[in-house]
Amino acid sequence: MLRTQQTNGAAARALVRSATPSDLAAVERLLTASGLPLDGVREALNDFLVAESGGGLVGVAGLEVCGDHALLRSVAVASEWRSRGLGRELVTRLIAQAEARGIHALYLLTTTAENYFPGFGFERITRDQVPAGVQTTGEFQGACPDTATVMRRRLST
Repeated sequence: MLRTQQTNGAAARALVRSATPSDLAAVERLLTASGLPLDGVREALNDFLVAESGGGLVGVAGLEVCGDHALLRSVAVASEWRSRGLGRELVTRLIAQAEARGIHALYLLTTTAENYFPGFGFERITRDQVPAGVQTTGEFQGACPDTATVMRRRLST
């Protein structure tokens, strides 16, 4: 899928694709620039999507699969690509992939986007409502603060 962005009169394109091991360093740079944790990224990279344009990564989002559930994580878009629908595209595609894989529910932790994710069907829940497998991820074990908002989206499987 290509997403078009107008830049100084010239159209730039972002190609959304599955992440590969060679994307790891660029993914980590984008997440660090966005203030997001790196714990578990390397191990879950096969379930990440990236968006690239002009030879560089401009967006990322990932799943960390934990049995029948998954953590939606690491959603970041380069500042110059924000508010153009790229984040929405990444999240929508990951939700569809999770449903196709038979995942029962997606969970997430956020300190800044609790108003963004309800548009995708996520609802606020408490930490004790999260399955044990998801609670063992690096994000739940300390990469995200205890004050982070916890959200869930049930999937139709």
